[in-house]
Amino acid sequence: MVGAPLAVGVFGGTFDPIHAGHLRLARALRDELRLSEVRLIPAGDPYHRDRAPEANAEQRLAMARLAIEGETGLVVDDREVRQGRPSYTVETLASLRAELGPDTPIHCLIGGDSLATLDTWRRWREIFALAHVAVALRPGFDPAGLPEAVAAEWRARQVTDFPNRTPSGTIRALTLPPMNISATELRARLGRGEAVDGLIDPAVLAYIKAERLYGGATTARPT
Repeated sequence: MVGAPLAVGVFGGTFDPIHAGHLRLARALRDELRLSEVRLIPAGDPYHRDRAPEANAEQRLAMARLAIEGETGLVVDDREVRQGRPSYTVETLASLRAELGPDTPIHCLIGGDSLATLDTWRRWREIFALAHVAVALRPGFDPAGLPEAVAAEWRARQVTDFPNRTPSGTIRALTLPPMNISATELRARLGRGEAVDGLIDPAVLAYIKAERLYGGATTARPT
């Protein structure tokens, strides 16, 4: 496909709010797999959540755009926000595949916790026909704890070499472990008016304060 990137990463999430851990993973995906770009895709209506995000879809989209401003190879993709209904990874990947053509390598980033529940995702086996799966594993990960169906895919598809020779079908573990920080913890700290130095981009924190998000964010000290 003329003009298409050589290889693309996909990093979806609620991003409520987007934080340094998210950016660290996006950079690791870009750098380890030598990707032309990584698309951060905020979920418009995350079906898997027990409760709705505290920030609405447009606010989370705005925060993501602020967080990656000036970052080479990181872009924000608003397709799940635009569709205005629950978003499923397989459908998002199918949409991207239709745009990028059959030959462009696509790498879908998930966490180890998501890998452990992959067999509960909608049409999960179709994901491998659409993309490679890159897994951000926490220290101490044990594949023996995976459901048998997922463990079988892990054994059959795992690679450690350079993965951009094919457009889809492999599983690769990222060597950089995620930061020990969560959006849930950050929302709680912002709600208590505690500092979040180094954990949220200053432009994002300014937006949180201006929008009065997460109750009490106006007293948090910027980085």
